[in-house]
Amino acid sequence: MAASLATPRAPALPAERFFRTSLSLLILTSILTLVSTGKLDAFSSIVGPLAALYKSYRWWHGRPPELSHRAATWFVLVYLVFFPFDALFLSRIFVGNSANPPLFAALLGSVHFLIYVTLVRFYSAASDRDALFLTMLSFSGILAAAVLTVDTTFLIFFFVFMLFGVAAFVGMELRRGAVGSVSLTPGAQPEREKKLTRALSLAALSVALGAIVFGSGLFFFFPRFNAGYLGRTSFNPSLVTGFTDNVELGQIGEIKKNSAVVMRVQTGKPVGYDRLRWRGIALTAFDGKRWSSTEHGAQTLLPNPDGWIYTGDPLQKADTSGPGLLYTVFLEPLATDALFVPGKSVSLKGNFTGEGAGAYSVGRRSYIFRDPTGSLFNPFHNYTAVRYTGFSRMPALNVAKLRAASTDYSAEITATYLQLPPKLDPRIPELAAQITKNSKTPFDKALSIESYLRSRFSYTLNLTGAGGEDPLAHFLFVTRAGHCEYFATAMAIMVRTLGIPAREVNGFLPGEYNDLGGDYIVRASDAHSWVEVYFPGNGWQTFDPTPAVAGSSTSILTRLGQYADWLELSWNEWVIGYDFAHQFLLAQNLQRNSKNWSEAARNWFDQKQRSGKRWMRSWQFRHSTLGFFLPLALVLFLVTLRFNLISLLIRRVRLFLQFRTPQSSRMNPQLASRLYGELLRTLARRGLLRFESQTPFEFAAGVNSPNLAPAVREFTQIYSHARFGAAPCDTTRLRQLLDQVRSALRGR
Repeated sequence: MAASLATPRAPALPAERFFRTSLSLLILTSILTLVSTGKLDAFSSIVGPLAALYKSYRWWHGRPPELSHRAATWFVLVYLVFFPFDALFLSRIFVGNSANPPLFAALLGSVHFLIYVTLVRFYSAASDRDALFLTMLSFSGILAAAVLTVDTTFLIFFFVFMLFGVAAFVGMELRRGAVGSVSLTPGAQPEREKKLTRALSLAALSVALGAIVFGSGLFFFFPRFNAGYLGRTSFNPSLVTGFTDNVELGQIGEIKKNSAVVMRVQTGKPVGYDRLRWRGIALTAFDGKRWSSTEHGAQTLLPNPDGWIYTGDPLQKADTSGPGLLYTVFLEPLATDALFVPGKSVSLKGNFTGEGAGAYSVGRRSYIFRDPTGSLFNPFHNYTAVRYTGFSRMPALNVAKLRAASTDYSAEITATYLQLPPKLDPRIPELAAQITKNSKTPFDKALSIESYLRSRFSYTLNLTGAGGEDPLAHFLFVTRAGHCEYFATAMAIMVRTLGIPAREVNGFLPGEYNDLGGDYIVRASDAHSWVEVYFPGNGWQTFDPTPAVAGSSTSILTRLGQYADWLELSWNEWVIGYDFAHQFLLAQNLQRNSKNWSEAARNWFDQKQRSGKRWMRSWQFRHSTLGFFLPLALVLFLVTLRFNLISLLIRRVRLFLQFRTPQSSRMNPQLASRLYGELLRTLARRGLLRFESQTPFEFAAGVNSPNLAPAVREFTQIYSHARFGAAPCDTTRLRQLLDQVRSALRGR
């Protein structure tokens, strides 16, 4: 008969509290793992854990189930009627911005149903069968969380779940085996319960750690070749607008209020380039409120046999000036197809199709688009995390060459990059002319406008007042404060009024460099707009009229955040993106490191051996008169080993230390067993051996010596009562009797 979880007799079973605590924490961990994905609604994220905590509190105090099995069945049937409404309407509210709303609405509705069934079963649990079903539901919650996220938080919760899972099954098996057994006496049960709980906790922790280590080894030995069924989709991409083919003034400012990480760019070391930006998309046409791109006819760029895609602009001369930068981008799921690159991109390599989970995998059908502005796009629209490696040039600003640039622009350049809004405020061209009245070359004019905006205007994300029909004029002549796209728009339009081609570019600032992982942490708050100005023979040059913002101070929390981000980067690289190429690279590193370690160990051993020989020779030369003591010391050492004197000394010291413990510890029956073992060893050295077939009393009866027999028999009686009769152990008397036996043997 299965043990009950609710009867008054249940708490008398061994480790009942351990079992209830483990199962409660297992259920709570499963629900919290689902909450940690960030995909659940606020109601489920709050009510689910609170309901599990409340039931755990009542269960800990031995309260009966709140629901009967019949009532629980009716509750589940009622929710099955409600489930279609949840999946078709209610959950659609929370996944409206996802890549596949119907699929994720059904998934979110299923997660709601799973949490509901788990709680209902928890509140009606009355048998071991219910407990087993709860463990299965909890594991289903972990599987659902694995579908919803690949974050490192899931890894931590999964390890905790594994620990509580092992503990719950250990407690469940212990309860099942204890059914029908005689319970312990009430006075001795609490202390024994505590010891058993500690032992079970240590066992569960050991098994869980062993499973983690063994499973990690299997993971790195057997790499994954394909992504999961839902691996190519994602909930709620971070940036809904701002990096598309059009952007309205103010959108970048809204993005900058979000601190979520959008990408990590691994460079290995800080990039010493003052104009470093992660370039996304360039926009060409401005209607007074919104930037858009009139460029059409994007070019398809195919990979070479080695997987690299050449991204340089063939219409311009290859610019090999400036240092090269090899980098790797870990791009989080974003609602944009733009690929972000630094400087002048030369080539890219990555798994843009999303086929396979490998970070180094390159699909055979992988390709990208490049529009006439040089912006790069991923055409597969998978809205998943993308990893790609690139090589770019960081060209230096050649002032003399830029000032000598001609003003002979092609018709294509002037038609596209000199466009102005149809209702441009006349004060804007006048302001541009006034700012540049002392500038002679187009480059100097661009510098003057950039310097004017950086020094005369202030940066803010909190705009006061509405821009009305002309937000640009409102910014230049009323507020004189704004965020980056206002500054970029103002410079681009003023430069165009002077007949100089310019365009607005959206991307990201470098972000925070993390020396632990050798990468830049780029957040949504690093979203930025700047200007590119065209100079014939020199191409497009970067200008940033936005005033610099004071950087944040470094604190211990910042450093902890860098450690967490390094862990996230390692998790994405070596767990999420682990494939055959990673396995091959890991094997090469292990082989190289093991060879280096073996050579270093061999050299260290040889060096220590030579130095030891030199020291022994020098010591022998200085202490030549002591040389004859060495054979004597060797003989003493061999005698010590022959008669096992070291172990004898250790036993004597242990007994001495145990007798110096408090009286409560000296009453321990295990100490009586150790003293009895010492008695047997003492008698055995005098030829009185106890055979395995003899009981302690039979052996004591066989001792016939009148000097030994009384002490041995009394010793055996005290030991047997303490060891097998649960009687108090008089270790003081045992020690006295042992001394009497030793004295009698010496007298013989």
